[in-house]
Amino acid sequence: MPQPLATRAPAKINLTLHVLGRRADGYHDLESLVMFAGTGDDLRLEPARALALEVGGPTALLAGSDADNLVLKAARLLVERVEGLKVGTFHLTKRLPVAAGIGGGSSDAAAALRLLARRNGMTLSHPALREAARLTGADVPVCLEPRARMMRGAGEELGPALSLPRLFAVLVNPRVPVETPVVFKALGLQPGQGLSAAAHPALQAPSSDALLALLRETRNDLEPPAIKVEPVIGEALGLMRETPGCRLARMSGSGATVFGLYDDCDAAAKAGRQIRRLRPDWWVKATILR
Repeated sequence: MPQPLATRAPAKINLTLHVLGRRADGYHDLESLVMFAGTGDDLRLEPARALALEVGGPTALLAGSDADNLVLKAARLLVERVEGLKVGTFHLTKRLPVAAGIGGGSSDAAAALRLLARRNGMTLSHPALREAARLTGADVPVCLEPRARMMRGAGEELGPALSLPRLFAVLVNPRVPVETPVVFKALGLQPGQGLSAAAHPALQAPSSDALLALLRETRNDLEPPAIKVEPVIGEALGLMRETPGCRLARMSGSGATVFGLYDDCDAAAKAGRQIRRLRPDWWVKATILR
């Protein structure tokens, strides 16, 4: 009998997020550098004749019903496109906060597609797999092969994988879900309207110091409207900036997760402990970004 397959669904961190403007179709054109964290959810596929999903873990109750879960959505889209696809029961261990700006659901969906690809001997470049990822959600394609890269457009344009130095980080979520459409609405761009701001710099960073210097020239254009929607994001950023050795603090995606960057794992761990003492009810994780 085939053995269960397993993979990690890492958190996706938007180190930068430049909003270029809003298109006539209502979507926003973006430029974003993403890296992936060492922390995430875990997904296992137990071979069976029918698709099913079981969810457990610390944040399982917030992950929504089976009908809403992107794992099953992605799997069903692939089943529709590949005749005779071998499937099974997914076991999702949910650790990441939801609606948090770190692509938890999207990474789970991408992990499901990776496991189905392994079960069926498909490559990750298979057209049906790519189409299923695209139709599941805007952030799923970049999570399919979790490597540092640039995203553009509404998330559908992916640059090549980038060889960037690893970064030592602390992720903080005040356990307040933030819906992405609400934040974009608060940004207030009308169709056809653009933002007049500096362009995203070219990514040439041979060292961590060079990458941090480059990141300081960038921004997250969704940070100000997200803070208006949920002021606690500003509080989280303030606490992060007060930790010793914080080189940069910024919000990821549309929030509410914020990240701080540090010189080494010890500094990141100390910062995480400091914030956890001050806000023991928040989700706090020291990690490495790659």
